[in-house]
Amino acid sequence: MRHIEHPGPVAAQRRRTVNCDIRHVEIELPAGTTLLAAFTSVLEINRAQGAVARLRGGRFEPFAYCMPALSSTPEHAVYFSERHQLPGSVRLESACVTVGRRDAEPWLHCHGIWHDANGRRLSGHVLPDDAVIAEPIEASVWLMDGATFDVVPSPETGFSLFEPVAVPPFSPKKSSPFAMSIRPNEDFCTALEAECKARGIAQARVHGGVGSLIGATFDDGRQVHPIATEVFIRDGHISAAQEGGLAAQIDVSLVDYLGGLSEGRLRRGENPVLVTFELMVEPTAFAQA
Repeated sequence: MRHIEHPGPVAAQRRRTVNCDIRHVEIELPAGTTLLAAFTSVLEINRAQGAVARLRGGRFEPFAYCMPALSSTPEHAVYFSERHQLPGSVRLESACVTVGRRDAEPWLHCHGIWHDANGRRLSGHVLPDDAVIAEPIEASVWLMDGATFDVVPSPETGFSLFEPVAVPPFSPKKSSPFAMSIRPNEDFCTALEAECKARGIAQARVHGGVGSLIGATFDDGRQVHPIATEVFIRDGHISAAQEGGLAAQIDVSLVDYLGGLSEGRLRRGENPVLVTFELMVEPTAFAQA
């Protein structure tokens, strides 16, 4: 399996989870506000501490983003590109969002696919306070109670990253959904399967899903060779495997640092996380005792 060396000490805990309650809402993000301000309002109106979401349709203007990049310094293994500002109207195709806090204020992490004013299909990391909604965006939102994502230092990677944290008061139950982050060089699918198995989960849905992989290998054999990618989950679930155990079926879209867009289902055991991956898991069935 592919592997990347980060500059800092390897964290002993390779995945982090926090139980929560969730509420699902279908809403429109209104025109005339930034993406960050729109989700800040969503949290305030619904009295939620955090959320994950999938977006579709609508337009931005103005709009800015960055892409994955190789690092030019030893402080990071990989980095971000320069800021890209697109002229004119940008039509959103789809995206995933993690909403949490940075320095105790709302913040979000968004990867998506969009079409620029010339019709080019592009992808990357949306700059949340530099993307103004010009036409309402449909949002499927899973609001979190009892947990959120906080931006915290990651000594291993040299970045500050979203990690799930508990927000009291909350009494977790075995059957609770949970927020999750996965650290570098862990295979994405098998990390999900291992966490579900440890919790006695037989089936689950994956909500949200924003992160990065070291290239990619898809079920149909296609490979993405450039190591630095930005990824979001289009659809994901965990269920029983034919050979026993659990199998995560995760469909993603990604852009690599050379600008290549790819989509497909991740092959289990062959897709290690590059820097981080954050998501929410909702159990739908449990193993019989």
